Amino acid sequence: MTVVTSPLAGRAIGLAAVPDPVFSGAMVGPGTAIDPVREPSEAVSPVDGVIVSMHPHAFVVVDAEGHGVLTHLGIDTVQLNGEGFELLVSKGDTVTRGQAVVRWDPAAVEAAGKSPICPVVALEATADSLSDVAEDGHVATGDSLFGWS
Repeated sequence: MTVVTSPLAGRAIGLAAVPDPVFSGAMVGPGTAIDPVREPSEAVSPVDGVIVSMHPHAFVVVDAEGHGVLTHLGIDTVQLNGEGFELLVSKGDTVTRGQAVVRWDPAAVEAAGKSPICPVVALEATADSLSDVAEDGHVATGDSLFGWS
């Protein structure tokens, strides 16, 4: 069982509340989403593993069990072309849970007209393989978001 922890602090809102049909319809996979606190912060790795995809607005970490977890920083933030995002690791790097991956400012994303909501998605998972999914309430960085078996 992989426990996926929150890459940032904020409020868990569930994927259905994400203002993007690809995420809200769980087309990329099941999971949840975080409405982040509006202050400059570091998004951290939700699991121990290897960074297999690294963009300013999104990253994927694959753990030892082969589970890939996507953290997407904001919605349509690819259109910001990396503005306001600072990469702290590189593709291929091994990271530990809680290690800072990207520094960003959700308030700046919002000011640029994008949603700062962050989907955290279990790639290629089935909905019934996730348990204890956090879909409401405050979460601190490192709090459990869901289990993946």
